[in-house]
Amino acid sequence: MPTFRLIVLLTLVAAACAVPASAQSAPTSQVVATVNGDHLTITDLDQAEGSQLLQARYAYYEAQRKALDELIDRHLLEQEAKKQKLTVDQLLDREVNSKIKPDPTDDELHVYYEGLETDKPFDELKDKIRQHIHDARVNKAKAAYLISLRKAAQISVELAPPQAAVNVAGAPVRGPKNAPVMLVEFADYQCPYCQKIHADLDRLQKEFGDRLAIAFKDFPLPMHPYAEKAAEAARCAGKQGKFWEYHDALFTEKKLETDQLKEQAKTLNLDTAAFNQCLDSGETAAAVKLDAEEGHRLGLTGTPSFFANGHFFSGALTYAALRDMIAQQLPPTSLSSNRVASPVESSLR
Repeated sequence: MPTFRLIVLLTLVAAACAVPASAQSAPTSQVVATVNGDHLTITDLDQAEGSQLLQARYAYYEAQRKALDELIDRHLLEQEAKKQKLTVDQLLDREVNSKIKPDPTDDELHVYYEGLETDKPFDELKDKIRQHIHDARVNKAKAAYLISLRKAAQISVELAPPQAAVNVAGAPVRGPKNAPVMLVEFADYQCPYCQKIHADLDRLQKEFGDRLAIAFKDFPLPMHPYAEKAAEAARCAGKQGKFWEYHDALFTEKKLETDQLKEQAKTLNLDTAAFNQCLDSGETAAAVKLDAEEGHRLGLTGTPSFFANGHFFSGALTYAALRDMIAQQLPPTSLSSNRVASPVESSLR
């Protein structure tokens, strides 16, 4: 299929996600309120209420991104229909609807019905079940078709998540510190989502190579009793030059009790006497606390949370979504091999 070109130029600038368009390019000294003669600026607002504003801006960004992806999909369908000299409905009939499996028989529907927790009789529900299955098949086929159109297109999305300043001084960094993309992760060693996404971060590092650096910040959550001590242990290992080896072991092996933390130091051939002294004395606790305080100041409420060149995103993200965020931050000359995935495509990976 020939390549279609679609350039989407929608830019969301820092500290502007939740304000009107007229204010998006406003300088940080712009006065937003006056109280008894004292001027309050955008900067004052961000400094005082930034922890609340970042999450609100991110929620707004997510809504914008969802709407933008729907717009892109409609545009791709319109382009393809025009190329095929069809209407969009005709195109969808040919490429999607005609390929849907026949609706299930009553016997097949009855098997589905038996798995439902309902007191209603089968005859009352069977038509609704049949329609539900039909709609699900149509949606899945349409999503697959849209992915094929996106793969054949050149799409540049410049709508960016909200931005915040993150201090990486003193943070462990994997990769060149002058890489064009600095990805900062706030994570908790006991968080199952952080454990799950760890392999994806390794995969990202291999794919992007010297174009990506990853900095790690501790954000142990109060409901995870082992997380804070595990964070201290990784920093104690770092004092002996093995932060990343210890960090990786915590996420992959998930052994976080104090005795297990000390055993891991032996496995990595650390000076165990020095490690145990560091861990037992709480020598690195203050550094962990500083990271956590920064996370709270930024308004983080969960892990993992990420900042790609300062642009915030969070949650149980797929590899495709992570890759999307990194690719978006790369210079244009680096983007030829970094196609941006849609949320629909991301969810299917």
